[in-house]
Amino acid sequence: MLNLSPVKLDFLKALTDDTALLQHAKFTTPKKQEGYTTDDNARALIACIKYHRIYGGSEVRKLIDIYLSLLLLMQRSDGRFHNLLSYERRFIDQIGSEDCMGRALWACGHVLNSDLSTEKRLTAKEIFDKGLPWASASPSLRSKASAILGLCHYQEACPEDQNIAKSIKTLTNQILSNYRLHASADWQWFEPYLTYINGRLPQTLFAAYEKVGDRSYLETGEESLGFILKVQIIDNQFVPIGNNGWYSRGGQRAMYDQQSVEAFCMTEATLAAYHATGKEEYREKAQIIFEWFLGRNSKGVMVYNAETGGCYDGITPSGLNLNQGAEATVSYLLARLDMEALTQ
Repeated sequence: MLNLSPVKLDFLKALTDDTALLQHAKFTTPKKQEGYTTDDNARALIACIKYHRIYGGSEVRKLIDIYLSLLLLMQRSDGRFHNLLSYERRFIDQIGSEDCMGRALWACGHVLNSDLSTEKRLTAKEIFDKGLPWASASPSLRSKASAILGLCHYQEACPEDQNIAKSIKTLTNQILSNYRLHASADWQWFEPYLTYINGRLPQTLFAAYEKVGDRSYLETGEESLGFILKVQIIDNQFVPIGNNGWYSRGGQRAMYDQQSVEAFCMTEATLAAYHATGKEEYREKAQIIFEWFLGRNSKGVMVYNAETGGCYDGITPSGLNLNQGAEATVSYLLARLDMEALTQ
């Protein structure tokens, strides 16, 4: 295993005020004018739950309170979510993205499946129950995937509720149907393109397999994960699909810009495969992918900033994007905490 520096929450705290986690930074200075998002605060809530599970502590509980409160604020009366909130605490959108809805449910599932107070868990349950119907109806595979991950935690917290397993099966089968529609011998994927947070889809199949035992989930999870590992590991380095063009079937894949969230997502996906199968090869792949943050990448640059505890937004053709925003910082923390959990 890697000899890693201790987990630091310093920069996460620096980006967090009494409202929520700020979205962006100019280098290391928070950009208050760009406000907050449900996306970032949901991911930060998951990171803090993972941190609390390993280390405990009152400081991280304060962060959990702030991020959970933001999700409560951002949920509309009909169960859907706003995603964008200004620094002056005004909603900037009417309805947020499909992704933010799934991530909010995923985060609430983590709260439910924690040792936090009953009141905190009941708050998360209320948010989850109001939002689930919208996630189930979402056309977005990634929103469904995040909702399934939330449901898997919900099931652990409430094993007596038989409806949870039914919901997991319903949503996972929808994702599986997409795979059967688009996959072929040379393109083992759920869509005719590879875009962002690709690892979330096979990860979800591994999680669903562990909860309901359907081997078709495991088989498709391994097949699809193997495909994107072949695409994204080059010369024993993780090279995520770049967001400047993505990768359409039959086309040329974009090499840049590489984003920190992709390294986190694929670290988590390979560790999910490891936990579901026990195969050491997945643990080894997770280490290769995680090392992208530490300089094992196409530019040989440190993406994690050990001095600040923050993480650079990504890698461009000319090198690092020197801004250290919420998404990148939380992405590193989530991947780092998953690696730490392996040693527990």
